[in-house]
This record gives sequence, structure tokens and C-alpha cells, in this order.
Amino acid sequence: MTGVGIVGIGFMGWIHYLAYQRCQGAEVVAIASRDPKKRQGDWRGIRGNFGPPGEQVDLSQVATYEHWEPLLQDPRVELVDICLPPHLHAPVAIAALEAGKHVFCEKPVALQLQDAQRMVQAAQAHQRRLFVGHVLPFFPEFHFLYQAAQDGRFGHLLGGVFKRTISDPHWLQDFYDPQRVGGPVIDLLIHDAHFVRLLWGMPQAVFSRGRMHDPQVVKYLSTEFLFSEVPGPVTLSGGVIDQRGRDFTHGFEVHFERATVLMDFSVLDGEPVVSMPLTVLKEDGTVERPSLGSGDPVDGFVAEVEEVLRCVEQNQPSAILDGQLAMDALRLCEAQSESVRCGQMVSVSG
Repeated sequence: MTGVGIVGIGFMGWIHYLAYQRCQGAEVVAIASRDPKKRQGDWRGIRGNFGPPGEQVDLSQVATYEHWEPLLQDPRVELVDICLPPHLHAPVAIAALEAGKHVFCEKPVALQLQDAQRMVQAAQAHQRRLFVGHVLPFFPEFHFLYQAAQDGRFGHLLGGVFKRTISDPHWLQDFYDPQRVGGPVIDLLIHDAHFVRLLWGMPQAVFSRGRMHDPQVVKYLSTEFLFSEVPGPVTLSGGVIDQRGRDFTHGFEVHFERATVLMDFSVLDGEPVVSMPLTVLKEDGTVERPSLGSGDPVDGFVAEVEEVLRCVEQNQPSAILDGQLAMDALRLCEAQSESVRCGQMVSVSG
């Protein structure tokens, strides 16, 4: 049984807590929150864009800390789960690794590439595991696509088109602040950068066009990821639009040698709209609609947490959540933003 300490009890901290309750191999033994109500178990004020609202939580067997530093010294905590704002990921993760704890950090790994590098180096230096919460590959549609790419059931990958767009998140404080949240590319499109990295590896370069929110932060873009050995194209479009009628949309169309896999989902006028359920177009002309399970969005986080716990128990890196992969995704985000700003193709090193 792995003892878990959650640092930061907001929406993601609540979702992670729910995921641990559904796992056999973990126990939440400590939390850290500056909010005295949350330290008393009153999480009823937590709301998000999916999953259940917060509830009254029994913390009678859980150590509660106002600050994160003493949690790192708790001997029952083996895994520190960081659900803090992005600008705090690096300092807390590095301190936890130095304290001999494994770390599971929400995405993005950090806001600056040098901070992500420091996190990865700290994990290596202290022989601990760093996992970063890129949950997308654990959602059913994306998991199906990832597994198909891994097992080769449809032949080689030829290319793909991805999209991810939200309406302007006025409710999210500091969303466009590059020093605190990072804006649409780092907070939102990093999901797809990470997924492209999983499927095809690192591209040689990116070429992006887009609109700016301000001179530093890209608001919306379209990117081609350039690979020397992929027929392609591999593209991504998304970011933020000002109109409120469609709060969220994402989807993909990915081409294999012997199949095309498609999906398109939106939240339109406050209601979920599946305009294209997960669909496989096969080479013989038939159409398959794979089963996706319960439809509970928390299930993806349960699978993500189970991957973390398995890797901690077996003392091995994760093929999906490894810190180096998350650093590569951040590098791709930085390159896309640079390409929009300079109007040219940007090479991706490393």
C-alpha cells in the first residue's frame, strides 16, 4: 500500500482524491491546503467542468497540513501528488524528490523548460520517480488510439489531425499569465503535444501560424509537426475563441495503413454533443464503433493513478507519464509559440 500526500485541494486535487479511493494499492495519508475549511474536510465548494462536485470528506485518519513543507517530512508519505498552480510545480516537486519521495505532478510539468529539466535531474539524482499527469492517453478514445498504435493492429501510422479549443476561460485567474499558468498552448494544447510525442516521437521541427493574446502569449494556432520518416501530415489546431456558445471541443482523425480512426466531441450551449463517436473506418469498407466503457470521466484518472502506483511498486518509469516525456511536450509547446511569434519553422532539439 502506497501512502499518498496530496498537495493542493482544488478541482484536480479532488479528482485525484476520488481516483485514489477507487484504487486498491494506495491510501491518502496526508493533505496540504491553506484553506482551513478544506483541512477540516469541507470540500463542498469545489466545482469543475466534469465529474462530481466536492463533498464533505472524512479526514479523521489523514494528516492535514497548512503548508506543503511539513507534508514532505511525513514518514507515511511515499508519493507526493502535486495539484498546485503550474508556477509552483517545480519548487515543490524538486523539494519532494530531495526529501526522498516519488512525485506525481499535474501537467504541465513546469512553465519553463529549464525548470522541467531541473525536475527530471532531481529525480535522477535522488533515484526517485517523477510522473506528470498527462491523463489524455487514459481517456477511452485516446487510449484506443494509443493501443492501436502500439500493437500495430492497423499497420503503421501515416499521419493525423488533432484539435482542442475552449471558449475564453474568464473564470480561471491568471490563465494568460506566462509566469503563473502559461496560456492556451501550455495549459491546453500541451495535451496534444504530449500525445503526438507518444505516437510519433519527437519531430525535427514545427511550423505554426496563429493569433496572439498579447506579445508573449499565443491565443490560437495551427501547427504542422514535421517528421523526416512520417508520411504525414501531423497537425494540431486549437486554443481559445471568444464566443461562449461552445465551451470545449476536441477530436482527431488519425490515418493508419489499414484504417482511419476518428472522434469529435464538444460541449455546445452547456450540453455534451458527440458529433463523431469513436469510429474506425476499415480497409474492407466496414465501420466499427468500439465500446468505451462506463463513460465516467473519473475512470481515466483512476487508470492514470493505477499506472503511477504500478510503476512505484515495480520501481520503473512509465511509458506514458515519465517526466522526460512531459519535458518533451513542454519543449514542443515552446517551439510552437516561438514559431507563431517569428513566422518561421522552428527546429526542435533534444
